[in-house]
Amino acid sequence: MMHLSRSAIKLTLFGPLQADVGLKRDVRAGKAKEIDKGANMLRRSFILGSLAFGLAACGGAQLATIGPDGLPLAQVYRIGPQDADDIQFRMLDGLNALRGAAGAPTVQLNAQLNAAAATHSRDMSVQNRPWHFGSDGSSPIDRLRRVGYNGSLTGETISETYETEIETLGAWMREPNTRAVLLDNNATEMGIAWFQEGNGKIWWTLVLANANRRGTIAQENPVPLQ
Repeated sequence: MMHLSRSAIKLTLFGPLQADVGLKRDVRAGKAKEIDKGANMLRRSFILGSLAFGLAACGGAQLATIGPDGLPLAQVYRIGPQDADDIQFRMLDGLNALRGAAGAPTVQLNAQLNAAAATHSRDMSVQNRPWHFGSDGSSPIDRLRRVGYNGSLTGETISETYETEIETLGAWMREPNTRAVLLDNNATEMGIAWFQEGNGKIWWTLVLANANRRGTIAQENPVPLQ
């Protein structure tokens, strides 16, 4: 599947962040950290592989098929209206599995965050640009305020791609900047949405927020486009 670009924006809350995946202690240090990092990568690969297998088994949105040479045939991943709930819960389950493996708390789906994500996915398509600001100059924080969300934004990840939701989640997890957003211990809720163009291109937006904190955002740390 073809991946075009992805990006993340992370917001730092007051107080120490706890989303460190590596060892926090120095035990003759380098080797122990390498072992822990390798184990985490294996766990993530297993989780994402299991999710991809589940996606193929459950049907729904159209998947690529394998040709006689053993390679995937060129085929567009089409998302229909009937797939919306399945995609959102697959992403929720996948993200929570990855967060659990990293020692981060689980998150819940939030309808307001879904709405904010949907607005931005469509807007990115209109702009033909994968970035975190709306065509009217609105920021991720502005979008949450417009849908009436009272918590604090912790981060947002976006992608311009032809990939499935699970492939997109895997791509985000492979990049340190987007992975940090997904595994942020401060997040308690998530929203996920997409907009698919006629040619099959998908604009994904995933929003993470903390429902229990208000007015605690310290600064925005935009990540350059990958």
